[in-house]
Amino acid sequence: MERQPISREGYEKLRAEIRRLEQEELPKIADRIAAARDEGDLSENAEYHGQREAMGLLQAKINQLKAKLANCEIVDKSRLPKDVVAFGSIVTVRDLDTGEEEKYEFVGPGEEDYSGEVMKILTNSPIAEGLMGKKVGDQVEIPVPRGTLRLEIIDIQSA
Repeated sequence: MERQPISREGYEKLRAEIRRLEQEELPKIADRIAAARDEGDLSENAEYHGQREAMGLLQAKINQLKAKLANCEIVDKSRLPKDVVAFGSIVTVRDLDTGEEEKYEFVGPGEEDYSGEVMKILTNSPIAEGLMGKKVGDQVEIPVPRGTLRLEIIDIQSA
């Protein structure tokens, strides 16, 4: 599997979330399991079984976050090229079919955010992959689930 670029801030954010889940949330669930176990017959103890399931789900989430981190490579954005689309770039594109402009920032796992004026999208998303390595003025066609996006790169900025 190809390693995902991630900023130092994104890496630290994921590590902090893993630490919080392991040091705060897991012990809380373990305490609730112990309390439910003390109530007696486990075969009919819905609280016990519910907390065991919650612990399994939380452990799965922790494992997923650890796998993300294991596949990441911290990248110094200041060393990336400024004139081509790369990790950390903020790219303004014009949709050639609608004329609408959108801005994307290419980020690593845990940093994505689709709600802002600049959408922070993963570098392995179809749009990011279609724009990587391109320059201002380049036009691209990117297959997406709802068809084909035809975009022109208007501007590239460093994040």
